[in-house]
Amino acid sequence: MDEIEWQVSGAPVAYEPAVAAMEARVAAIRAGAARELVWLLEHPPLYTAGTSARASDLVEPGLFPVHRSGRGGQYTYHGPGQRVGYVMLDLRQRGADLRAYVHALEEWLIRTLARFGIAGERREGRVGIWVDEGGGRESKIAAIGVRVRHWVSFHGVALNVDPDLGHYRGIVPCGISEHGVTSLARLGVTADLPAVDAALRATFNEVFDRPLRCG
Repeated sequence: MDEIEWQVSGAPVAYEPAVAAMEARVAAIRAGAARELVWLLEHPPLYTAGTSARASDLVEPGLFPVHRSGRGGQYTYHGPGQRVGYVMLDLRQRGADLRAYVHALEEWLIRTLARFGIAGERREGRVGIWVDEGGGRESKIAAIGVRVRHWVSFHGVALNVDPDLGHYRGIVPCGISEHGVTSLARLGVTADLPAVDAALRATFNEVFDRPLRCG
């Protein structure tokens, strides 16, 4: 795992330049000219539309810029206070199994949340990581959207640390209207981004230093 490079961007990164940087890095990894990379960053407030996005799920089109994305999934929000993790790995070296890779990303987020006393959970038929808030209420705390090219992954995960949750009002997040969104801060956790980054890095090694499998 020491072969993987980690980058942390201090200032919010515009979406299109971030995608261009990922595209270039994926090509370099595929060619054997660059190391695998995990890139931790924030974006300015924006919405992204994945390959399954429905027009009806964009509720307030003029609220924030909307970017078409090649990742899987539907509409999602990115903005300050949300830690985005773009993961560029050579899956040829990890079994070339997309389901196992997504399962590993879920496990990474679950273990990270556990470090802050939060029980993150999977839900059948729903992408991302969820929190049971009691009384039948469930909220999404982390999103997952990936793309793979020639078995090199990019895009990745987005964990709500302390974003403005009101910014989600312009979309139906991931096409799911019957559940809400939450964050570490909403759940009473006062962790800052550097603390979350440290947890992400530690738990990444726990998950990805062994063969990937679904369970």
